[in-house]
Amino acid sequence: MEPTPELSPHHAYPDHWEADVVLRDGGTARIRPITTDDAERLVSFYEQVSDESKYYRFFAPYPRLSDRDVHRFTHHDYVDRVGLAVTIGGEFIGTVRFDRINEQGRPASAPADEAEVAFLVQDAHQGRGVASALLEHIAAVARERGIRRFAAEVLPANNKMIKVFRDAGYTQQRSFEDGSVHLTLDLEPTEKSLAVQRGREQRAEARSVQRLLAPGSVAVIGTGRTPGGVGRTVLRNLLAAGFTGRTYAVNRAFDEGLATLDGVPAHRSLGEIDERVDLAVIAVPAHRVPEAVADCGEHGVQGLVVLSAGYAERGSAGRELQRELVRQARSYGMRIIGPNAFGIINTAESVRLNASLAPESPARGRIGLFTQSGAIGIALLSGLHRRGAGLSSFISAGNRADVSGNDFLQYSFEDQDTDVALLYLESLGNPRKFTRLARRTAAVKPVVVVKGARHSGTNPPGHAVPVSRIPDATVSALMRQAGVIRVDTVTEMVDAGLLLAGQPLPAGPRVAILGNSESLGLLTYDACLAEGLRPRPPRDLTTAASPQDFRDALAEALADGTCDAVIVTAIPWVGENGEAETGDGEVLAAALRGAAAGGPAKPVAVVHVEIGGLAEALAAASSTAAPRTRPTTLAGRPAAAPGAPTGAAPPTATAPTEPGTEAPAETAGTAGTAGTAGTAGTAGTAGTAEPAEPEAAEPPARPGRIPAYPAAERAVRAMAEAVKYAQWRRQAATPGKVPEFLDETTDGPGAAALIDTLLGPAPDPRGRPLTHDEARELLGRYGIPVRPTLPAPDPEAAVAAAARLGYPVALKTTAPHLRHRADLGGVRLDLTDEDALRRAYAEVTELLGKPAELLPVVQSMAPRGVDTVVRASIDAAAGAVLSFGLAGAPSELLGDTAHRLVPATDRDAAELIRSIKAAPVLFGWRGSAPVDTPALEELLLRLSRLVDDHPEVVSVALEPVVVAPQGLTVLGATVRLAPPPPRGDLGPRRLPNY
Repeated sequence: MEPTPELSPHHAYPDHWEADVVLRDGGTARIRPITTDDAERLVSFYEQVSDESKYYRFFAPYPRLSDRDVHRFTHHDYVDRVGLAVTIGGEFIGTVRFDRINEQGRPASAPADEAEVAFLVQDAHQGRGVASALLEHIAAVARERGIRRFAAEVLPANNKMIKVFRDAGYTQQRSFEDGSVHLTLDLEPTEKSLAVQRGREQRAEARSVQRLLAPGSVAVIGTGRTPGGVGRTVLRNLLAAGFTGRTYAVNRAFDEGLATLDGVPAHRSLGEIDERVDLAVIAVPAHRVPEAVADCGEHGVQGLVVLSAGYAERGSAGRELQRELVRQARSYGMRIIGPNAFGIINTAESVRLNASLAPESPARGRIGLFTQSGAIGIALLSGLHRRGAGLSSFISAGNRADVSGNDFLQYSFEDQDTDVALLYLESLGNPRKFTRLARRTAAVKPVVVVKGARHSGTNPPGHAVPVSRIPDATVSALMRQAGVIRVDTVTEMVDAGLLLAGQPLPAGPRVAILGNSESLGLLTYDACLAEGLRPRPPRDLTTAASPQDFRDALAEALADGTCDAVIVTAIPWVGENGEAETGDGEVLAAALRGAAAGGPAKPVAVVHVEIGGLAEALAAASSTAAPRTRPTTLAGRPAAAPGAPTGAAPPTATAPTEPGTEAPAETAGTAGTAGTAGTAGTAGTAGTAEPAEPEAAEPPARPGRIPAYPAAERAVRAMAEAVKYAQWRRQAATPGKVPEFLDETTDGPGAAALIDTLLGPAPDPRGRPLTHDEARELLGRYGIPVRPTLPAPDPEAAVAAAARLGYPVALKTTAPHLRHRADLGGVRLDLTDEDALRRAYAEVTELLGKPAELLPVVQSMAPRGVDTVVRASIDAAAGAVLSFGLAGAPSELLGDTAHRLVPATDRDAAELIRSIKAAPVLFGWRGSAPVDTPALEELLLRLSRLVDDHPEVVSVALEPVVVAPQGLTVLGATVRLAPPPPRGDLGPRRLPNY
């Protein structure tokens, strides 16, 4: 007898199916399993669905649910019958369910792998992407329960629902039967379905941040009755910035007769305000925040900026308060910046929002700034202001309980007012997602990051994120791979941001240096060499040079086809009396701007020493201080922003609407199955994959701002970052590929079967190391041969092993404390006969200990070459990482190891072996023979493919790999298997819970 739902062993409530999601319009909702307690919610929800939607679901008029319907729709075994609901404010706005069926379409249990699916979404919430999110989550649940296909019956007139299924990206089949469209979806994720999911995620999360930064109305909750205090300060800053929307002051302690405060309406609660408020800035003590959040949620507020402190930065009790704050806000569909935030700024002329504690709103500009620290935010705002730079937007996220740097990247990618994104991060909540988003954004505009708390080994107060075991140098390498400009200090971030926002990207590393100080020119020349640039000999204009001389020299350098960038050095003029004269900085600035405006588009930076007014004058024409209209291509797309490499346009952040693109105005229909009771559903239109590559764009607009630096090293470092980023952009335009031969020479199914056998039916969560022979067999499935070794517990066994393998041989100790330590005398090479082997055996055991302690082995000799190390490992935070370096103590001591994220392309493999400092050893250093680097690249690609195909392979170390002039030999391999860690980046969309 089949178990009843009540007796089913899988009947326990699956709380891991619960998820917060961002909908298409930027609001949030919660997806959770339907339970037996939801009867009243279901009835109320159904009553608010239109007759048309009900008809589309049941194929007939169905005005109300019977008691039997309600019981069926709220009682599930969470295995063969599953129902999910989308809730806002605790009430249903959409539902989906599936029922497992057999080949005849009748109810069934496992191993049947097909299910009938049906959706229903309230008409008031159609067009928000509710059903698209539901389909992602119900498909993930179905795969977890062994269901591989969904079937649905849809009326032919229900084109919107058909489109939902069609645009989901799954492989599907359609047929017309008995007056309805029969749809079958294979639930195995495809490249297209993943691209659709990520495209929807990007647009939704960008919109959620945009709603926070561009509200139509703002209420400051906790505005003090007297001047001073956090709330009153924010209100003052809102008014001073000229916020274009409506502003309200809210404080439950206001006198009933108080009508206005600082010229804005004053209210005791949001309920007294006649309109819906878009954004609430909460500045009340932590114990009063829940009351304020509830008031906001009940009155339709879209987002919150919580300035209040007293949360996770105060310890475990505060962390729980913070989690409850996020749960409460998301239950009403609101997103949060904070708590413990400094505030937000949007300088767009149509908004002019300064909902922060910054006393002065920055000038309007093209730089977007995100920081997790209020103190660092103050410093950055001050530094940018002093140097005349403007901002497009600013977010100080505080404890980053909800809105994070990932959300800011999504917004920056879309925002046409932002040319450069600057981020100060103290933790990465989802490093895999950050890398993916950063790569996508960096292909359009520069992303500059400072990572705080790099070496503390702990997360900053208030930040609960996965702990990464990889060193900071590895994190930096992975960021570089994604196109992120990683700098060490906030000063370097500002330096790089100013150059990237105001100047085009250099076409190469060749730098011209000119100025009126030979010494300063030489310092700049040395700094260029130290940063890997190719400087030309400095041109000394002498201290007598006039502004016109500077202009002529700069124009000449810009016109020179052998230079890609120019650095101008300037010191005060020396008067006839021998005293230094600061001169007229504005005159020199005008001369330099004139030369830059008239020459080819190349980046220019200025290094100056105490020239009064020069930096200010150069900044006065800042292209970051005023909006600009980008040229468009003949196709009507925006052309490259300043910062694009000359002659090549970056991908545009927006693309014209194409078939399959989500249109906000569209609504969805309902899907149902004729004659089958079940909650049904409407769905939103489906999203499209990544935006298409744009056509070639016109050259970038002429930059108006020339960044000025007080030291040569700072200017050169910023220029070097621009050079490396430009090179990455050029390479990213034609991404690397995974060679097709890997498909033909690897045995993925065989490896999977072997892994299943090795792990067993009940694998240890801690995993297990493989023996030498097991590792050889697994690696061999992916074309990675490992030279065999034979144990030698005594001299006779060693001789027998050598006879089997053939001379010459090597004798090695494999004890953990001696492994890969030839310097300790545990390795004897080129043993050509039995006598030599016996002598070596005696020497090693006499020197190091008994055979039982040394675990000696015999291995045939490999061709001479360079000893290298190839590794792959799974990091809980960063994902799969491929590493390469030379073998030996020097490389380990110097940390000379390169890293790339998996899956690696042919370009990644080539860059990996060339990016270590000791790479010249592989290419004929000091007259040695170059080794077979193509074979090494192939090995890296094969190992990358293995760990990418089989997440159970949590670590692999190939050491040493001897790379000869022809071919290579893997002499040692260690492999560890474990149950695969969860991959949240491949599952359905969901907001993180910190």
